[in-house]
Amino acid sequence: MARGVIGNTPGFDPGIPSSSLGGPVPLQRSIDLEMTTSVDNSKKPLAAIILAAGKGTRMESDLPKVLHPVAGKPMVQWVVDAVRQAGAERVILVVGHGAQIVQEQIPGCEYVLQEPQLGTGHAVLVCKDTLTDFEGDIVILGGDGPLLRSSTVHDMVALQDQTKAAATLATSSIPDPTGYGRILRTNTDRFAGIMEHKNASPEQLEIQEVYPSYAVFNSSLLWECLEELQPNELTNEYYLTEVPEMLLHKGHSVEVVDNVIPEDILSINTPQQLDIVESVLLARVQTELEQAS
Repeated sequence: MARGVIGNTPGFDPGIPSSSLGGPVPLQRSIDLEMTTSVDNSKKPLAAIILAAGKGTRMESDLPKVLHPVAGKPMVQWVVDAVRQAGAERVILVVGHGAQIVQEQIPGCEYVLQEPQLGTGHAVLVCKDTLTDFEGDIVILGGDGPLLRSSTVHDMVALQDQTKAAATLATSSIPDPTGYGRILRTNTDRFAGIMEHKNASPEQLEIQEVYPSYAVFNSSLLWECLEELQPNELTNEYYLTEVPEMLLHKGHSVEVVDNVIPEDILSINTPQQLDIVESVLLARVQTELEQAS
């Protein structure tokens, strides 16, 4: 498979989240409160891959999209901080446009160049050599979603560890799921797959559960599936969203945390969206300061 780049996140109206991956499913297993508030050192190692290669042409700036400041920090720095707080030992940024400046402004990570642009599945696959000796779980996220909470990542990792699943996804239910892939479910409400918005049938477009690009994968099974991943017939891109269904077909389990607050999955493609996300983030920070005082 040739080198490629992450796709852009769909747009959103005020109050409507936006991101480029998928659809929702209810929480399959309960997660103990203690597991969401403390790190268990006995768990498998955790690495994070953050997709940060997009140019962000709608940001009306030559600055790489993920470096635009939000509430005092580059938007991708919020994502890096969240995964580190959730226990990620290694953080890999997939870079493309403005790769050098991203490395300079977001220090302390590992960097993998992805080019040309062949989709989210390929964006992750180019990290395989960097993580060749890593054995554990890998959380994969977009770099344009600074409202990500470390507790969401921790809940996913906790459920992954608790159930020994091949993958664990987070989902949210939103009133307008335009632009997102949708979560498909079986008759017993188990996860069945993710359908990208552009490929969805009219019935699937009615699904309001969406996948905000938050996923945890068993590393060895992730690489196995990505090596087998085929390009989409309509777009010729490699979709990471196809990997969970591939894991099911191989006989593995996929779990879902479905309680992500819709507000949290807002991501940024335009200056207007940045203003919306910044106002939400500043309000959150203020609330946390008041609660701590």
